[in-house]
Amino acid sequence: MLKIGDFSRLSQVSVKTLRYYDDVGLLRPLEVDRFTGYRYYSASQLPRLNRVLALKDLGLSLEQIGQVLEEGLSAAHLQGMLRLKRAETQRQVDDDQARLARIEARLRQIEMEDNMPDYEVVLKNVEPQLVASVRGIVPQYSAVGSLYGRLFGALGPAGVLSTGEMPLTAAIYHDEGYKESDVDVEAVAMLKQAVPAMPGVQVYQLPGATMASLVHHGAYNRLSAAYEALGKWIEANGYRIAGPGRELYLYCGQPVRQDDETYVTEIQFPVDKA
Repeated sequence: MLKIGDFSRLSQVSVKTLRYYDDVGLLRPLEVDRFTGYRYYSASQLPRLNRVLALKDLGLSLEQIGQVLEEGLSAAHLQGMLRLKRAETQRQVDDDQARLARIEARLRQIEMEDNMPDYEVVLKNVEPQLVASVRGIVPQYSAVGSLYGRLFGALGPAGVLSTGEMPLTAAIYHDEGYKESDVDVEAVAMLKQAVPAMPGVQVYQLPGATMASLVHHGAYNRLSAAYEALGKWIEANGYRIAGPGRELYLYCGQPVRQDDETYVTEIQFPVDKA
């Protein structure tokens, strides 16, 4: 028999790891001296230890390895475990590759502009959201406020505003590109619960999506810079716009002013890989 230190040198596995494998039941020593507590192993245990190490290298957890060793799992069961691990590993690889692409894009941006960007863009998974909305054609983008007047005029009698807490509002722009006039826009209020049907107001589940998003701190008349930054990020990171853009009004004073620098607006575009 071999002392734990000798078995450690022979197997190239640290004493600490051998003790841990003993504690969790993966590799028990052949004998433990009842007076000194010394652990003794045999070279015949190397195949089992090597199998533990091989399965661990494949990404299986110690609990899964214990199942393989102790429960005599079939080859089909082991194949299933490895297929799941393969899928998990592939997702990790894909995530790392996407992160690497974002790093490369940020480096190129800093090199081209020679400074830190004004906006931080993030990808986020936005869940579906129950909303009430009024959609219409307005003369210009700044005229979207007229639709909110109609929307809240309907929501008031429906009891949505009875708590005194104003719902989060957003604008969804449905035109494919920028327009000088006749803008197709939807004024939206996020709902916490369903409301009765109201004339001229649509109540529906706004679909969720993967969004490229940034937050603009400042006046509405400077939003064009935020849109430009978001568009550059989407292109540089290999995405394409996959639906109408949204403006979420996180903070907006009353009455609304186009030059108020205290406003906070989140801009979102649904995206997928180009």
